[in-house]
Amino acid sequence: MNYADIKKVDVANGTGVRVSVFVSGCTHGCKGCFNEEAWDFNYGKPFTEETIDQIMAYLEPDYISGITLLGGEPFEHSNQQGLLPLLRRFREKYPREDYDKHHKNVWAFSGYLFDRDIVDDMCSKWDETREMLSYIDILVDGEFLEEEKSLKLIFKGSANQRTIMVQESLAKKEIVLWQPPC
Repeated sequence: MNYADIKKVDVANGTGVRVSVFVSGCTHGCKGCFNEEAWDFNYGKPFTEETIDQIMAYLEPDYISGITLLGGEPFEHSNQQGLLPLLRRFREKYPREDYDKHHKNVWAFSGYLFDRDIVDDMCSKWDETREMLSYIDILVDGEFLEEEKSLKLIFKGSANQRTIMVQESLAKKEIVLWQPPC
């Protein structure tokens, strides 16, 4: 897997101050995509153990709220395989049980639909998908649609996209939407 960029201080892609990992490779081809160069799976730099070490170091300060995965497309199968070692290390260091202590969570952005594409299709084909979902707290799903673009939306680009609480949705077997704090 390659990555296009890593932002060690990002406030645009999830709550709080985050570390954002922009993976390379996407097959959606959304018209008006803000990161079209990251469609190419070979774009950017190789995602290595050293890259993971650097990301983990970026996550250490108390003011960092968590990590965001976007791209490109984190749910392309090859990207899932590449991201799992990072997510395993993240959850090992910042388990949900210690959330009050660490306040670090995982956000992801995907052009795939959570229910139809990820849960109903990918989870039945790839063990990596189920494991990856187990680490993610919030998922913004759905392709970017230029005709539904709005600058008034919080943490998404077009009105068709949903901000989903992943663990709650998996437990209830229905979509549970995240609501921004007032």
